[in-house]
Amino acid sequence: MKKLVICLMTVLLGISQWAVAQEPADNGSPWQFRLRGIVVTPDESADIEAIGGDVSISSTIVPEFDISYFFNENWSLELILATTKHDVEAVGTAAGDIDLGHVWLLPPTLTGQYHFTGGDFIPYLGAGLNLTLFYGVDEGPVADDVDYDTAVGYALQGGFDFMLNDKWFLNADVKKLFLNTDATVNATTALGATVGADVDINPWIIGFGVGVKL
Repeated sequence: MKKLVICLMTVLLGISQWAVAQEPADNGSPWQFRLRGIVVTPDESADIEAIGGDVSISSTIVPEFDISYFFNENWSLELILATTKHDVEAVGTAAGDIDLGHVWLLPPTLTGQYHFTGGDFIPYLGAGLNLTLFYGVDEGPVADDVDYDTAVGYALQGGFDFMLNDKWFLNADVKKLFLNTDATVNATTALGATVGADVDINPWIIGFGVGVKL
């Protein structure tokens, strides 16, 4: 994972350095903003110590805001901002199904994108890095405490903009985040133990929205 993150950071830096050297776009400001509604659907799995089992993480629908900077008409960097709340449950363990309450995720994601220009329909592909912070943890009725480690992962992205005029456009976007965290469940009161888990969240993020060039 560390090697992959370093590789992606190198690629993003290379894209930005190369793009800066290109001719700037002739369509005014390089800044672009989008507001999307997104569906976040985890593709989850877990390796749970001692009691075994797996994890179930709920899907959620939230707004997302992103900011893009265009080096030219093809190359850009996009910063994606949203926060999501998910219900968490350990399932199929030796102690049965365990309600682990909920947790909020703040996963800012930076992607480098290539846009296929030439008309009002503008597809793009992207790849980048994700940093996920966990906060607002409610441990549920069984555990005394649940702790999630901050996670660094990577992201793949595809989508398109459809220009309504020179300024406004519609957007559809799909992202896949490859996200792993170590969780520690303090269940001393209920189970007499503290249980660790290696959790893959790996959400799909599907969004639709509107954007503007400023």
